[in-house]
Amino acid sequence: MKITFLGTGTSQGVPVINCNCPVCSSLDFRDNRLRTSVHIEIEDKSIIIDTGPDFRQQVLRENIHNLDAILFTHQHKDHVAGLDDVRGFNFSLKKSIPIFARKQVLDQLEKEFPYIFNPGSYKGAPRIIVNEIKNELFSFSDINIIPIEVMHATLPTFGFRINDFVYITDAKTISDEELEKTKNAEILVVNGLQYEEHISHFTIDEALEFIEKANPKKAYITHISHRLGMHNIIDNKMPENVSLAYDGLTLSI
Repeated sequence: MKITFLGTGTSQGVPVINCNCPVCSSLDFRDNRLRTSVHIEIEDKSIIIDTGPDFRQQVLRENIHNLDAILFTHQHKDHVAGLDDVRGFNFSLKKSIPIFARKQVLDQLEKEFPYIFNPGSYKGAPRIIVNEIKNELFSFSDINIIPIEVMHATLPTFGFRINDFVYITDAKTISDEELEKTKNAEILVVNGLQYEEHISHFTIDEALEFIEKANPKKAYITHISHRLGMHNIIDNKMPENVSLAYDGLTLSI
């Protein structure tokens, strides 16, 4: 399995024009954080989790020419706004793209992209195959995927476990039952927004506490706020088995 971070940032604390803070003026490419998304290559299949506003830019940057499925964690704009750009894959691959999401997410997508869900109204609309998922194991092309329900303040969102890879973003709390699904992974990715308390995201300290309970071999922090600070400074503060992720980082299991 090959994992590439398409984006590790967030709309929380997006820098303003002409901002002269250390992150904005940093020459370290690891401080350039597009909205959070990840690309997974497994068994000759190409899967992307979330299509945020930067989706087109991300797949072009990473030279992603194939796409077999999209998984959605939840319906917030910074995770779904790029769905329209799936049409590029429709044209080049000459196929529709399966999407997997819970009902609440699919309902919101249909409201925001009615022409995608009613393609007869526009012949050039992106072509998708809708798959509703629940909090139970499902399969795509013989690949088993386990949803992990976390709470994003009061909004239920899904993380996913694929073999020994666990990916969770936009979490603030998780039940003991769902925590069990995350344990002893080879690689665990979890959101850590900032050090300051936040209503709907793990702080760095909360993320580290969660990582300790999940006990992965290696963990990476994603969904990083602009306010967290520069990569080289914060990464050096992490425990030995924890690193800050960055856009373009590629891992293999």
